[in-house]
Amino acid sequence: MIKKTILLACLVLTINVFAQENVPKNDGVKTISSNYTVVTNAEIHVSPTQVIENGTMVIKDGKIVSIGNNVSIPKNAVVTDLSGKSVYPSFIDLYSTFGVEKPKRSGSNSRTPQYDAEREGHYWNDHIRAEQNAIDKFSYNTKEAEKLIAAGFGVVNTHIEDGIIRGTGTLVALNSEGSNANRILSTKSAQFLGTSKSATSRQSYPNSIMGSFALLRQVNMDAKWYQTGTAKEKDRSLEAFNANKNLVQIIEAGSKMNALRLDKIGDQFNTQYVFVGGGDEYEYIKEIKATNGSFILPVNFPDAYDMENPFLANSVDLADLREWNQKPHNPKILAENNVTFALSTYKLKDAKEFMPNLLKAIEAGLPKDKALAALTTIPAQILGKSNEIGSLQTGAYANFLVTSGDIFDKETTLFQNWVAGTKNELKPLNQKDIRGDYTFNLGNTDYELSIKGKIEKLKSQVKADNKTLGSKISFDEDWMNLTFSTVDTIKQEFIRLVANIENTSAFSGKAIFPNGNESTFFATKKTDSKAADDKNEKDDDDKEAGDDDKNEEKGEKSDKDAVANTDKLFPVTFPNMAYGFETLPKQETILFKNVTVWTNEKEGILKNTDVLIKDGKISKIGQNLSTNNAQVINGEGKHLTSGIIDEHAHIATSSVNESGHNSTAEVTQEDVINPEDISIYRNLAGGVTSIQILHGSANPIGGRSAVIKLKWGESADNLLYKDMPKFIKFALGENVKQSNWGDVETVRFPQTRMGVEQVYTDYFQRAKEYDAKKKSGQTYRKDVEMEVIAEILNKERFISCHSYVQSEINMLMKVAEKFDFNINTFTHILEGYKVADKMKAHGVGGSTFSDWWAYKYEVNDAIPFNAAIMHNAGVTVAINSDDSEMSRRLNQEAAKSVKYGNISEEEAWEFVTLNPAKLLHIDDRVGSIKVGKDADVVLWNDHPMSIYAKAEKTIIDGITYFDIDRDKKLREAIKKEKNELTTLMLQAKNKGLKTKPIEKKEKAHFHCDSEF
Repeated sequence: MIKKTILLACLVLTINVFAQENVPKNDGVKTISSNYTVVTNAEIHVSPTQVIENGTMVIKDGKIVSIGNNVSIPKNAVVTDLSGKSVYPSFIDLYSTFGVEKPKRSGSNSRTPQYDAEREGHYWNDHIRAEQNAIDKFSYNTKEAEKLIAAGFGVVNTHIEDGIIRGTGTLVALNSEGSNANRILSTKSAQFLGTSKSATSRQSYPNSIMGSFALLRQVNMDAKWYQTGTAKEKDRSLEAFNANKNLVQIIEAGSKMNALRLDKIGDQFNTQYVFVGGGDEYEYIKEIKATNGSFILPVNFPDAYDMENPFLANSVDLADLREWNQKPHNPKILAENNVTFALSTYKLKDAKEFMPNLLKAIEAGLPKDKALAALTTIPAQILGKSNEIGSLQTGAYANFLVTSGDIFDKETTLFQNWVAGTKNELKPLNQKDIRGDYTFNLGNTDYELSIKGKIEKLKSQVKADNKTLGSKISFDEDWMNLTFSTVDTIKQEFIRLVANIENTSAFSGKAIFPNGNESTFFATKKTDSKAADDKNEKDDDDKEAGDDDKNEEKGEKSDKDAVANTDKLFPVTFPNMAYGFETLPKQETILFKNVTVWTNEKEGILKNTDVLIKDGKISKIGQNLSTNNAQVINGEGKHLTSGIIDEHAHIATSSVNESGHNSTAEVTQEDVINPEDISIYRNLAGGVTSIQILHGSANPIGGRSAVIKLKWGESADNLLYKDMPKFIKFALGENVKQSNWGDVETVRFPQTRMGVEQVYTDYFQRAKEYDAKKKSGQTYRKDVEMEVIAEILNKERFISCHSYVQSEINMLMKVAEKFDFNINTFTHILEGYKVADKMKAHGVGGSTFSDWWAYKYEVNDAIPFNAAIMHNAGVTVAINSDDSEMSRRLNQEAAKSVKYGNISEEEAWEFVTLNPAKLLHIDDRVGSIKVGKDADVVLWNDHPMSIYAKAEKTIIDGITYFDIDRDKKLREAIKKEKNELTTLMLQAKNKGLKTKPIEKKEKAHFHCDSEF
């Protein structure tokens, strides 16, 4: 029985041994190494918070077997003594395309738009590619791997950078030996997403950022519906998307605003994204923290501008100057606010740029332990791989760096990068370290020699007789060559030293003088060199920078320069640009005394009247008002009005048109509000307090509107009206039938005005049937587009329609009446005067231009009496802008109706205040000065419709967002700050920092037809 047991054990052991080799070998006899690898006597950084002094680490089969101070070294071990060296975990890059070729479009290069998907059995949109797996496209790139290894990376998380949903990524060890089977740590490490379209498809939709957001929402809804099993056709994309939902979701945001926008989508579907940031998160740090998301930060900090040309320099925006100063501080600010982040090489042209840029962030205040965590433990934690990578613990992969010292010291040398127990030697480990301060004597002259820099790239400084002498040093295979100028610098003569260095504390060699004579020298290392180095380093920086420029090759920059100009952080404002607030303004109690009040109510214009604003509302109107703790403003000779409201604007947005389909009701301007648009501030200076941000006129059924208050400095969400009625943009005319889009835009329906009518009829009928099915309780696929159009039929959403020609205006009113609802507003409506009676009967308002005409064929019949004729027919009339420049001068646009239409001043003023409020269904809140309404008011220094009138104060909800006196002070402060930043950039260039040329930037002025 005992013999049988022994025999069985031997058999099992034999099977286990042979089970390790499952591939036949045809290259002769092979010996499998079972040796251990041991590194000892090192300062081992197990993690950012745990360090083992004089530690030992035992490695076998690519993993760490044991680690600590009292570790037994196996007999069959290859031992490396790392005395004086440091060991760190290798870095992890969470966002990479390593080994995956950039996708390219195949097939036709036709310019004709493509509206349908190319693939069968997949999602209806080609840019949803959840079924892709990076592992299927992966091929190890030795050349790129070497660059990453030299930068300290041992693991990368790679993916296919293609599409809005890109499929799964692959976690790869940068192991130079073995096959992909040994390198792949996870075949499906995460699901990757973005906001840009697939490079391999020409499908038009989406062609805007708001279209991408809408598509992400619809995919999530469709995936949930697909799980019910009611779909008639198989969809590989949705199946893969559902299968990948439990993976880490990494989404490329690219900016702080997109991160906040995408977070709202994630919250809607109970998904916490890991955001690939844009480096500007510090500007919205409070909101960024509130996402509870983790971030992957590129360290592609901007170069300074070349500011030598004063005329060009003056054209650079303050925001762009600040960006250079502030972006290196981004990691520190996130760390201070406990936002989880990892660092990445993403957006860098070459991996060798990574460490110099990271040193900028550390110089700017990022703690070194946080930097190390962002490259090791945090990426491992995000991927759920903390037991395998990111730290040097028992059982983890032996991914580690061997350095000469602190990994984040600019003078530290990276000797080795081990990946899965395989050594990658970057610099000779046994190279002597001759850095330090020395003294020697030549010809009765005492010299001081300071050697600094990295071991492989030394820098020297020689001093004598209180003079710093130009010098250059090289050190190779124990031989030092040093050349320095003589004390008599006028003659430009040099002394050369050569020495074979065996002992770094003292060495001797040969000195060759300018006349050819030779002598010996003996250099002794100062015992207090470290202290002296610390003391003198700051004083010597400027001088060293100059020496470095002389000594280094053209085009290179010194390590010292690489972290210059980051110590002073210029303050972040709200928004972080010119005219931003240092702190957001607060609600105030304000009493206007003896002012002329344009009430827009039955009281009309009140002279010498007091108005009290309290708690964000209009509290009292009368004479001889008084209150405690109010800011009293003398209004003698001045006018107080309600804030101007622009019914039709395209400011404060990142995108205007989604033209990929003829109906895009699923997109919304609320997704793309841009609170940093300078037009907000300019509009405040023109007395504007509210606007409707409308979708453009690319399609018959456009996107949903955003109605906002111009709260300069607030976040996008805080600009939105709360509990706001819902609006959507429709359009008629040339734009929607693409008659002015070019010769290739001829395949999208509709191409005629008849076709436009049919689009409306078809979509309303579809929405009617959709709504009936939804209300019946049947299982249905939730379609955001149909939901929105059904809201119109249910009179829960209102239409603002871009319009010109009377025939089309009549057509849409008839279509609406057929489906039992009314059009809310015809905007533009330059032929409204022809159908004013029909508009009155239908109950639709008209928002028009005051005097625009003849800018295209369909406005040839426009007249400046249009607004007055519609108004006199009983139509609610507003004057709108559709233009950022006109928007801030609507007070003057209103006056034109007095000139052309003989409208009273009060009626004309209502065209830009109360009437647009009525059209937007917010006249119970704004549009007039009435007790209980929102304190959205403007103080003018003159008659509000005068061309000489200036808005002195623009107040929203009792908060002053524009003050003309503050504006004057800001102009001086902006000038001063730009000069300070310009000086720093000039200094940076003088020190050898890389600079970039100033490029002309033109602000986009959006209109209805922008982006197509």
